[in-house]
Amino acid sequence: MAIAKAERLMNLALCLLGTGRPLSKRELRGSIEAYLEANSDDSFNRMFERDKDDLRELGLVIATVENLDGEIGYLARRDSNRLPPVTLDAEEAAALGLAAKVWQQARLAGAASGALQKLRAAGLPEDVDPYEAHSALEPRIPVHEASFEPLMLACRDRRAVVFDYRKATAARPAQRHVEPWALECWRGHWYLAGWDRDRGAERVFRLSRITGKVRSRAGRFTADVPDVVTVRETVASWAGETADRTARIRLRSGSGYPLRAKASAVRDLGDGWDELEIPYGHGLDAWLVEFGPDVVVLEPAELRAEVVDRLRAVAKG
Repeated sequence: MAIAKAERLMNLALCLLGTGRPLSKRELRGSIEAYLEANSDDSFNRMFERDKDDLRELGLVIATVENLDGEIGYLARRDSNRLPPVTLDAEEAAALGLAAKVWQQARLAGAASGALQKLRAAGLPEDVDPYEAHSALEPRIPVHEASFEPLMLACRDRRAVVFDYRKATAARPAQRHVEPWALECWRGHWYLAGWDRDRGAERVFRLSRITGKVRSRAGRFTADVPDVVTVRETVASWAGETADRTARIRLRSGSGYPLRAKASAVRDLGDGWDELEIPYGHGLDAWLVEFGPDVVVLEPAELRAEVVDRLRAVAKG
């Protein structure tokens, strides 16, 4: 259905741009196959008005002209729809080149290279090579997860998805029904933010924990998409980055280096154990469970209880 509508919009745009005089609804209906297949005049009129509004929202300037007989015609004058030439200086070209380099090892490498080729054809200076500029900088955003591409397309097209997701504390993956909002990379990992239909709340999912295929679902979103999606802030709060409290834990010597990196104090207890003070924020219990028997929570009591509950849930399967 989405492909059929895109084709219909493209055909309408070509008709309006290619004509030298205003075309009436009757003439447009006879020129576009999808309009010929409309069941009735009312169906065609609704379809045409929607398509005309969509093209205007996309930026096409459509003029409405009334002829001597009072019939309304439409056309898109080329002088009103011609973009100004693209002019980039060396610094702007370098910035675009660095942005394209980011995706050279990812699934968007072809799109990034194609965009630069279009800019070259549109007026990018011949003596400027955006890939060579500032070549000492080698930005990269690695994308290894097979779920990235279908989720990226689902975010773009506003399509709900279904996938199996394994939580850090779960023995087996569970199916999740999600309305995807945005993808973001944070500290080397990709995260999806969206509306979890099963839980009726906003959730953030780490792509590396998605198992199997991502499957699309028809139908509109049931929740409003926020203007700003704070993926990094949400993940940071789960990781204790915004914590305003501290927790005391025992950690086995030679293990738990990520926990040691966050510790504000470390004390050797002997017998192969250390005592650490670490930031305590939302989601710390789930993180501590990942270290299994190498971690023992000393305080606060509420954190210790949360960790024990999660471990029992894992043991039960």
